[in-house]
Amino acid sequence: MAKLKTPKGKLVRKFGENIFGNPKYDRLLNRKPYSPGQHGQTRRSNLSNYGLQLQEKQKIKFMYGLLEKQFRLNFERAEKMKGETGTNMLQLLESRLDNVVYRLGFAPSRPAARQLVSHKHFLVNKSVVNIPSYLLKPGDEIEVRQKSRKMDIVIESMRRIKGDMDLSWLGLDKAKMKGTFQMVPDRDEMKLTVNEQLVVELYSK
Repeated sequence: MAKLKTPKGKLVRKFGENIFGNPKYDRLLNRKPYSPGQHGQTRRSNLSNYGLQLQEKQKIKFMYGLLEKQFRLNFERAEKMKGETGTNMLQLLESRLDNVVYRLGFAPSRPAARQLVSHKHFLVNKSVVNIPSYLLKPGDEIEVRQKSRKMDIVIESMRRIKGDMDLSWLGLDKAKMKGTFQMVPDRDEMKLTVNEQLVVELYSK
């Protein structure tokens, strides 16, 4: 599992966005909607083009909890696929089991989802899968294991789900604690505020 040394609170303030998904960081951004540090409220961003590209890569890397080598391997795989490399990269990241567990609402954040998957709390097509980076295929079913359905973290996370699933590429049966990875999402279906093209430009140097 990727280890993050920089405090997450500082990172969400740096990027101005709750990249980790945990609701507590929304509250932090409401209280302190500026960059961390002594001059956070007055300093203006004056990054070079390279700086912008690097920052966007870091943002996406931290968002999905990947180490540098893992992120690079994901990008290289995306390059070999048909279509736009940036979109391919995001599709691979969104197809990860830990991300889908988070997107379905079974966990309050991607880091929490990664830990739950690692501890064998989920089934994929009725079999235990404890690899967070496992890539799902269209039609795969993900469900909370029977013995894990009374865990506070799962119950509290699912209580936050209001109404129907708002992502067309996922299906959710809240009562059965079961979801379906219906299709690989198109770029506009991911609802991500990232600029993947900057990462493509960074790696193209």
